[in-house]
Amino acid sequence: MKKLLLFIAFALLGGTMYAQDDYSNYPVYTGTDLGLNYSKEESVFKIWSPIAEEAQLLIYAKGEGQPALKTVKMEKGEKGSWQAVVKSDLLGKYYTFKVKVYGEWRKEVPDPYAMAVGVNGKRAQVIDMNALSPEGWDNDKSPAFGSNKPTDAIIYELHVRDASIHPSSGIKNKGKFIGLAETKTKSPSGANTGLAHLKELGVTHIHLLPFFDYNSVDESKPEKPQYNWGYDPLNYNALEGSYATKADNGMVRIKEMKDMVFAMHKNGLRVVMDVVYNHTGVTEASNFNQLVPGYYYRHKADGSFSDASACGNEVASEMPMMRKFMIESLKHWVLEYHIDGFRFDLMGIHDIETMNEISKALKSIKPDILLYGEGWAGGSSPMPEEKRAVKKNVGMLNGIAVFSDDVRDGIKGSVFNEKDNGFVSGKAANNESVKFGIVASCPHPQVDMAKVNYSRVPYASNPSEVITYAECHDNHTLWDKLKLSAGTTNEAEKKKMHQLALAIVLTSQGIPFLHAGTEFLRDKKGVENSYNKPDAINAIDWTLKTKNADVFKYTKDLIKIRKAHPAFRLTSGTDIARLITFEKDSEGNIVYTINGEGAGDTWKKIVVAFNGTAKPTTVNIPGGGEWKAAIGAQGVVKVTVKVDAYSAVILYQE
Repeated sequence: MKKLLLFIAFALLGGTMYAQDDYSNYPVYTGTDLGLNYSKEESVFKIWSPIAEEAQLLIYAKGEGQPALKTVKMEKGEKGSWQAVVKSDLLGKYYTFKVKVYGEWRKEVPDPYAMAVGVNGKRAQVIDMNALSPEGWDNDKSPAFGSNKPTDAIIYELHVRDASIHPSSGIKNKGKFIGLAETKTKSPSGANTGLAHLKELGVTHIHLLPFFDYNSVDESKPEKPQYNWGYDPLNYNALEGSYATKADNGMVRIKEMKDMVFAMHKNGLRVVMDVVYNHTGVTEASNFNQLVPGYYYRHKADGSFSDASACGNEVASEMPMMRKFMIESLKHWVLEYHIDGFRFDLMGIHDIETMNEISKALKSIKPDILLYGEGWAGGSSPMPEEKRAVKKNVGMLNGIAVFSDDVRDGIKGSVFNEKDNGFVSGKAANNESVKFGIVASCPHPQVDMAKVNYSRVPYASNPSEVITYAECHDNHTLWDKLKLSAGTTNEAEKKKMHQLALAIVLTSQGIPFLHAGTEFLRDKKGVENSYNKPDAINAIDWTLKTKNADVFKYTKDLIKIRKAHPAFRLTSGTDIARLITFEKDSEGNIVYTINGEGAGDTWKKIVVAFNGTAKPTTVNIPGGGEWKAAIGAQGVVKVTVKVDAYSAVILYQE
């Protein structure tokens, strides 16, 4: 009782002391009808706010400005719900909710479940989702990728605006969803760009940085150049307006987003959505917090907001109504937009139970959906690590992969020290970290875990649990990192280092992940954290594709090899330990064989050699006989093979 009185006092004073114990008696609403249910005859609005004394629905003609057309008193329902029914056709109108808590009316907010919002996400919009699909949408199918196993995927991480905003893109609708639906676009030199480029490259999944409605871009000023990655969520179930041709109408956003997904599916590409349920862009003023103060967040012992996201708050995924929201939100994106996968930002904040419930719900809809996330947090959390979806707990997750920072930094050097070099730039001490990446963080008797950079024990049991990568939107691009860390080497040598990094990623076990533009040496002018930097830093310069055509071809060839040969896409940790053998390596060199026949590959035996040093090396080929060269050598090879400085060689016998 004393704690409750203290909570009330702080709430009345506008404070933030919300201890999670106070929520244990809140009822859990089990219905699936929260938000808006529209028909021409009536619209039913429902929210959950068990602590509210009164609740109101406000109807508006526009998404911003002007007074409310109507204020409707909501009726209290079961399990903490409130409902209002309007018996008229409200299509196209906008709405908000407002609740009274402890005698004070809180700020009005859009529906947390809103599928469409007006400019800057201030008001939800009444829509008929069934009327907003392109012709043939009901017959849209997610394209197959290999045998549709996770390790058959090749992920390509892309920002919607980056893809088309540069003058060289040849794309008409620059910075927009539908820019990525345009086909046959070309750079000034005639190279494929945008969607045509993605199809040409051969990747299987396009991972798009957040495109839900986020907080940091002023959508009312489309003429003003603005940029953000989008990791500051505002409305989780609605689309970002700056990526639509008309930000002031939520229905336009929906139509254009579906056009983009439809076009990608038609061109053999699946779509992965980057989601950020671990925190909200604002805290006190968030949609969640205005309707149910404190409930959706974790708190420190003193009642203040915990901040494992390093963004001001962390969402309490273990709370029943937050877990419910996450599951229903993700199902919304799959069912309404045919999304093929999700990447979870700072997944290490979420509890394991919630993530497994998410996996179960989504795989019941789409069994081959791809799920992965960052297996870490941005700071400490009151939830014990053993209950959270961190990297070392990946074995407790069902069908969800984590990123391997071990292989990332093993390849190129620490992301926390721009001058630190990696295996590809001559750091022989990183051999074991790269070998650990080659086996996708699974147990292997020939990997010396004492010499791996971050992990002392294998954390994966199967390669489908690990994302293998060298770079992503965070930190320096690989090319910028090499320019900063590779000392006095010349550009030609750095290019070879870059190609070696790509060879490691695309031939290692696990699920390979590429950052957009890496296939032609994309840089960000040395900027390490470009989340809010201008287009001059972030835009993909498509002229680089022609300038670095050799790197593009190399990447494309590696992708083709990976897709054609299951030996690089093993599906069990047991097979990895059984079929991969590391040969005796020297400092800065890694040589291993794969028993392709045991993997059902047409290449019966495979040799892969990496040389991360400044000098060519000669490798003795185990097993004898004649070998054909796929990468890094010419013709038929016997007994030994030369591996150039900063290079990879792939040999095979059929």
